[in-house]
Amino acid sequence: MTENQAVQQKSVRRNRVAAAACVAAALIAVSVVGTRSATADEPAHRAAAAAHPATAAAPAAGLGSATLVQSEDFQQGLNPVGATVTLNGRQGLSACSGEETMRDLTKGKATAYASVTWTFDTDGLLIESAASAPTGTAADAWEKQLVALVQDCQDEPAGHWYYGAAHTLTAAGGTARWYPAYSGDGTISGGVAVLRSGTRVALVELPGRPADAPASVEGIATAALKRLAS
Repeated sequence: MTENQAVQQKSVRRNRVAAAACVAAALIAVSVVGTRSATADEPAHRAAAAAHPATAAAPAAGLGSATLVQSEDFQQGLNPVGATVTLNGRQGLSACSGEETMRDLTKGKATAYASVTWTFDTDGLLIESAASAPTGTAADAWEKQLVALVQDCQDEPAGHWYYGAAHTLTAAGGTARWYPAYSGDGTISGGVAVLRSGTRVALVELPGRPADAPASVEGIATAALKRLAS
């Protein structure tokens, strides 16, 4: 296989994943599986309640829905209307990862998993997937794998979306690397962040946001890091 063929295959795979994510978002907006869906007519605190059903609110081995992004963490212009929370590690990591999940990346060795998909009253979604490692050494390895996964989408052919340079932030005893995303024409379009707090690691992505995306992504990364450390 030539280098050009490999690049084309990678681009086709990611475009297929991105399209699937859009379909999934539409389905989530209609019916949230495993949690109660919020609607556009409900206030923000009702949306938060949708993300924390009684059956999922209690942390599992120190990791649960309370350690994920909450409705009150979104900045102005991001109005959440529904959320799906799962604790099995089988949610797709990001548009860059293809079909890989946190359970795949950790080879099922995490002591706990937690993930959420948020939908908004406009197009777009936010996804977050977290895992709790049995040791600091394992957490180190998983963090490096997540960073490598994101960096794999920094070098793309002309006309394809890509992630920009990393920015580092520290908050609440943890660290995060967040990356702005750019569309094929170079327009800022959301971003992604890799989070680490103790033995917990996570990836959060906010795709398809407008020109204020860097501030939105940094704000979400900061809020997600504080939740992960809680």
